[in-house]
Amino acid sequence: MNNRILSELLNEPNAHFLLLEVEAILNTEKEKRIQFHNNILKEEKVEFINGEIVVHSPVKKRHNTASGLLYRLISIFAGKNDLGFVGIEKIMITLTRNDYEPDICFFKKEKSQHFTEDQILFPAPDLVIEILSDSTEDRDRGVKFKDYQAHKIQEYWIIDPEKQTLEQYNLNGNAYDLILKSSEGSVKSFVIDGFQIPVRAIFDEAENLKAIGGF
Repeated sequence: MNNRILSELLNEPNAHFLLLEVEAILNTEKEKRIQFHNNILKEEKVEFINGEIVVHSPVKKRHNTASGLLYRLISIFAGKNDLGFVGIEKIMITLTRNDYEPDICFFKKEKSQHFTEDQILFPAPDLVIEILSDSTEDRDRGVKFKDYQAHKIQEYWIIDPEKQTLEQYNLNGNAYDLILKSSEGSVKSFVIDGFQIPVRAIFDEAENLKAIGGF
């Protein structure tokens, strides 16, 4: 796709001027992003996406339940086995152009051991988990999917709390492969060594506690 876009651009006689215009837009966007970093509001969940500041709406209870149960599973397992750092909600990852606050993200120990206690901007994680809501689904399946893929985030989970399903994607070369889409069975992580849970444990308290007991 990138080669097609470049080829179309280079076929334009005014390609040079178009590139100058793009560069000017990106420079303006860069200044806006620096200002965003300097004025992040602690009480809000905000992201910087393609030059725009996106403020998130409050989430429904089912969203919060799934987020909390899954975070509990991953944080207990990763902590018990000293595997790395698990972030939730307000951990801001900064990619080449955009800044996101995933619902849950995981960094392997070789990356997280360099984090400081005062750090507020983080590199690309090894696993990102987004919990769908009406206002975020298009971004989670669209710009974020493409951006996480482009930055070679190895594993991406999309959780639908309404349908109670999990989609697991794993990076194969430059593209994500859909490994699993289910509301039943179990899911095994590619980047969290040994982490395998029932899908139901993401949505059900009793199943969640049972899974923790098996760690």
